[in-house]
Amino acid sequence: MSMRTTVTAVTTALAMATASAASAWAATEIQWWHAMGGALGERVGEIAKGFNESQSDFVVVPTYKGNYTENMTAGIAAFRSGKQPHILQVFEVGTATMMAAKGAIKPVHELMAEAGTPIDPDAYLSTVTGYYMSNDGKLLSMPFNSSTPILYYNKEAFKKAGLDPNAPPKTWPEVAEASKKAQAAGYTCGFTTAWQSWIQIENFSAWHNLPIGTKANGFGGFDTELTINSPEHVKHIQQLADWTKDKTFVYGGRRGDSQALFTNGECVMYMQSSAGLAGIQKTAKFEFGAGMLPYWPGVGNAPQNTIIGGATLWVFAGHSDKEYEGVAKFFTYLSSPAVQAEWHQGTGYLPITLAAYDLSRQQGYYEKSPDAETALKQMTLNPPTENSRGLRFGNFVQIRDIINEEMEAVWGGSKTAKEALDTAVARGNDLLRKFEKTVN
Repeated sequence: MSMRTTVTAVTTALAMATASAASAWAATEIQWWHAMGGALGERVGEIAKGFNESQSDFVVVPTYKGNYTENMTAGIAAFRSGKQPHILQVFEVGTATMMAAKGAIKPVHELMAEAGTPIDPDAYLSTVTGYYMSNDGKLLSMPFNSSTPILYYNKEAFKKAGLDPNAPPKTWPEVAEASKKAQAAGYTCGFTTAWQSWIQIENFSAWHNLPIGTKANGFGGFDTELTINSPEHVKHIQQLADWTKDKTFVYGGRRGDSQALFTNGECVMYMQSSAGLAGIQKTAKFEFGAGMLPYWPGVGNAPQNTIIGGATLWVFAGHSDKEYEGVAKFFTYLSSPAVQAEWHQGTGYLPITLAAYDLSRQQGYYEKSPDAETALKQMTLNPPTENSRGLRFGNFVQIRDIINEEMEAVWGGSKTAKEALDTAVARGNDLLRKFEKTVN
């Protein structure tokens, strides 16, 4: 190669690098603070990378800020200091707090309409969008990762116990019967649960079409009160407590700590988020299946539908029109069928749009992984009612802590279910009144 050719090649390479750098420098940066660690955080990074590579005007920068509570706290603190990100991932129980943050939020329906890409709520799963809508039917935040609890069960244990491995129990009496038979076959524990407030109080209520609180579970106003000490709630929690005596039920912790009790083969059934599917697949050394949550026959009009957990993406106020244009384009990309189907299939979270659900079905995903559709069937079993749309209570992060404390007192034998739930309602209502004062 001649000296002239070498110089030309170097000059060309430098010019291309300079042009690339200039292009990157010209791109408008969009900050996305999230609460997804580990493998989920990697998938969040892949979504941002896919968007960034799809166009050259904007660059989404995802940043992990800790768990849901830590991320939300960091976002609010950043807004108060005038250094807020564009997008903040907030878990579902933070919805009321975000709504009440006057002047801090740019509603997503407004953002998308201004960008010329208004949101069609009918394109999304109604049980997802209903949770995050204003009372006049406008979407406040962008749905992202949504899940609902289901029942996982050990098929090998069912076979050893003489149970049908393809027929998970549908009712609580059937859960008890399956537990007894599995224990007789040598298994230590019948069932356990993750996220006890979310599953055994909040979703128990929706699944049985029972209210969690007045004012349509808080959707009708912040002057709401909890109703989780109803006779039906008390009977359910007391029955779980009674089952702890012979290990039909074993309590394993407030969050997902109980998962090891299932994956190590100790408990034969496990109530956990649909988003736990991928993790259970990796750690369980046995064949397992999934079914809908059990219900009590004759209570409410069960089974109704379950409610979601997970989070949505909120947009902070105080940014430029150009930056909001980028956020809107990113949300359009994020909710596209291909991106949502890949997210759903790779994580166990629900596909938030009907198109992503249809695409997953067309791709044969549910034929290969039928358990992945269980949550969707459960969520869409019936049109949601005021009792099964979701909940919207202020200070609910702290109220969940109270519920957990009181339920642990029941499992420990220091309180009856009625005593604990009465106390949880009284303590929770105090926090609701404090929140109400901050928004009036």
